[in-house]
Amino acid sequence: MLGLRILLAVVAAAIVTASPLRADDYPTRPITVLVPFPPGGSSDIVTRLAANKAAEILKQPIVIENRPGAAGNVAAMAIKNAPPDGYLLMLGHTGTHAINPTLYADLKFDPVKDFAPITGIMTFNNILVVPQSSPAKSVAELVALAKTKPDGLNYGSQGIGTGGHLLGVLLAKHAGVKLQHVPYRGIAPAVTDTVAGRMDMLFAAYLSAGPQVEAGRLRMLAIAGTKRHPRLPDLMTMPEAGFPDVQMQQWFALFAPAHTPAAIVQTLNAAFVKALESNEVKDKVLLQAAFVMPTTPDELGAIVKRDIVRLGEVVRESGAKAPDQN
Repeated sequence: MLGLRILLAVVAAAIVTASPLRADDYPTRPITVLVPFPPGGSSDIVTRLAANKAAEILKQPIVIENRPGAAGNVAAMAIKNAPPDGYLLMLGHTGTHAINPTLYADLKFDPVKDFAPITGIMTFNNILVVPQSSPAKSVAELVALAKTKPDGLNYGSQGIGTGGHLLGVLLAKHAGVKLQHVPYRGIAPAVTDTVAGRMDMLFAAYLSAGPQVEAGRLRMLAIAGTKRHPRLPDLMTMPEAGFPDVQMQQWFALFAPAHTPAAIVQTLNAAFVKALESNEVKDKVLLQAAFVMPTTPDELGAIVKRDIVRLGEVVRESGAKAPDQN
C-alpha cells in the first residue's frame, strides 16, 4: 500500500512538472498569431513588426498566419475553439470584437466571454483618399461630385462591417449623397483599385494607403478622427471638413482563448508591451499616422466592453448589416 502511494505521488509530480501551462516553462515552442486579413494590410504589417520584437523577448518564434474570412469571424472561431495554452493567439480588432456583435444577428462567439485579452497593439483613424485623377481636392468637392452622379460614387473597403465600410455609410448619410460600397478581401486590393480609378474613394489606414499617397497616386482629403495626427499635421479632420459625425477610432489588439492561465497572459502581455514601447516599433508606427496601444489585459477588456456599446450604436445608425442579413 505504501508503495502504491509513493508511485501515485511520483506520477502526480511528473504530471505537474510536465504541464505546458506553467509560466516558468512557457513558451517552449513557437507561438502562432492569426491575423484575420490577407497579407499587406496595416494590421498584418504592424503585427509582424511587434511580433518579431516580442519573439526576441520570449526567445521563441512567433508565426503570423493570415486567416481572412467573414469579417474576421473565421479567425475568431478558431481561437474560441483552440486549447487555452498560449500557443494560438489572434489579432482582434474593432470589427471582430466591437462591431460584429451588432452587425451579425447570429454571431457564434462572444467577444467578451470567449477570449482572454492580452494587450492593445495599435490605434488609428482612417484617411479618406481619392485617386490622383479625381477632380475632388477636398471633402466638400467630393460630396459635390457625388451629387452630380445619378448612382453616386463607389468606394472600397476591406470588408462588410469594417471601419472603412461604416465610414462610407456615415458620410453618405450625413452628406446626403449616394455611395456604392464594394467590399474586398483585405485592404490591399481595395487600394490597388482606387489607384487605378476603379474606386472613386476609400477610407483606409495611412499604413496601407500611405505609400501610394507618397508616390502621388492617391490624394488625401481628411482624417476620420477628432484630432490631426502629428505625422500629417496639414491634413484636416472630418469634423473640420464639416462632418463631425464621420469619424471612428479604431484599434487592433491581441487575444488568447478564454481560460488561458493568467500567468501565461501576463507573460505575453509583458513581452508585447515591451516590444510596443521600444523605439524600434513605436517610431515606425508613428510614421504611419498611427499610435502603439500597449494596455494591461484588464484595460483591453474594458475597451472591448465599451466599444461593443459605442460602435454598436454606429452600426445601428449606419443601417449596415452582414451579407446574409441584407
